[in-house]
Amino acid sequence: MRVTISPSALMAVFLCFAYTTTAFWRMPCRTRSAIARLDPLVSNGSISQHVHAIHGSGGFSDSASYEDLIAGSCTSCQVTQDKSAYWTPALYFQSSSGDFTLVEQVGGMLAYYLLYPNAGNTSLSAFPAGFQMIAGNTNYRNFSDYAVPDIQKSLWYQPPYNTQAFLEQAALGFNCLNYAKTPEGSLYRHFMPDKAYLDANCADGLRLELMFPSCWTGETFEVKDQKSHMAYPSEVMTGDCPSGFPIRLPSLFYETIWNTAAFIGQAGQFVLANGDPTGYGYHGDFMMGWDPAFLQDAVNTCTNPSGQIQDCPLFNIQNEDTVCNATLPAALETENVLASIPALPGNVPIVSGPAPASGATAGSPVTGAPPAPSSVGTQAAPVPTLSYSAGSSVASTDSYKPGGIFAVSIPTNAAGVAAAPSVSVTQAPVATPLSNTQSFFSTEYTTSGQNVLEVLWVEEIVTVTDPVTTTVMVPGRKRHLNRHVHQAVH
Repeated sequence: MRVTISPSALMAVFLCFAYTTTAFWRMPCRTRSAIARLDPLVSNGSISQHVHAIHGSGGFSDSASYEDLIAGSCTSCQVTQDKSAYWTPALYFQSSSGDFTLVEQVGGMLAYYLLYPNAGNTSLSAFPAGFQMIAGNTNYRNFSDYAVPDIQKSLWYQPPYNTQAFLEQAALGFNCLNYAKTPEGSLYRHFMPDKAYLDANCADGLRLELMFPSCWTGETFEVKDQKSHMAYPSEVMTGDCPSGFPIRLPSLFYETIWNTAAFIGQAGQFVLANGDPTGYGYHGDFMMGWDPAFLQDAVNTCTNPSGQIQDCPLFNIQNEDTVCNATLPAALETENVLASIPALPGNVPIVSGPAPASGATAGSPVTGAPPAPSSVGTQAAPVPTLSYSAGSSVASTDSYKPGGIFAVSIPTNAAGVAAAPSVSVTQAPVATPLSNTQSFFSTEYTTSGQNVLEVLWVEEIVTVTDPVTTTVMVPGRKRHLNRHVHQAVH
């Protein structure tokens, strides 16, 4: 199969910082190391309750430790020095017949390392050896105590917004993707839209987003719940650390795109692997797998505002298609987690809320017999409607949002998508389109299953203008970006 990426189908992604004293890098993990019921932080040494999409070290297992990750012979992320493990629940589609199918994961995942120091500081501490944490709560099924959409951050100092309970749920994002429109801002919507909304508005899928807390007690990270040693700053990504959590660590932010558009027009519902059709129970885990001295050097050195790993001289970068598989326990080797499944793997029941579910959390591993299989008759999840809103350029008084300010120029991949409501916003910068006569930079051949893909690379220099803050000249090759586009539309 020959795939030609035409100029009209290219997406230019340029993230523009308004908070000029910060830097970041985004770690691409294009392939999974496992898709399985593994979770060493919650169900150490046993099979976990639900399926996770797992990225990172080949040393990952049901009982993986920091030493196991570091000793792994490979990583599915592009920087070979990163043997960390990153995982989140997978997304499934439940058809009208009751069967479940794993939704295609597009382009793996991105793990952003956002380098936000505490106020008045110019330095940041790296994760220590053995560090691990969980963000989110698998049992949440509502967000009813708070306004939709979010109130202005200037009001977050007052109850009930000045609490970790609010910040934890504000750290979830479900970004409706339609590359024919200006993108939504990150963390704009804190629940999963229902099937009707996704079909009508999200022609290019759904991007699930998760912000981790970045304020550490500095005392220990071996806590039973994998959470109480950490806290969110006052504005989730930025802001002040609360009392008792003085050490600022890199701010981790996960992005994972799922191809929900493949199911447009099909009756059914989307549900996370933990039995959550609302999205409120989305969560993620992180186990640090860097050499701590090297990571500290990277935090101090890799401060190019481009965010690209290629701009860090310390990183050894491998091919993005590198395969690195974790070893599954024998009990999971033949478990069907992909398609035509009569129940969610692990027989996880679907719980729509608003009452919380009763799944396992860290410190309370899965015990006893599995519940009865989910029924297709489950009532639709009670989620609100939050209409499309374009993400505008960020003013200097606001905080940077990953994915919140970038320009896209790529056609939608589904016909008949309803138009979004008319909104008045400052438009995101738009990249100059490629000429139809642009020559190809190089040709690359890769295999995907039984197909051989021919990818034709192009090169261009793009000028991006941010109408609210500054004008940024961004020269350079777009080989990585064009490859990402290919994955996003395959």
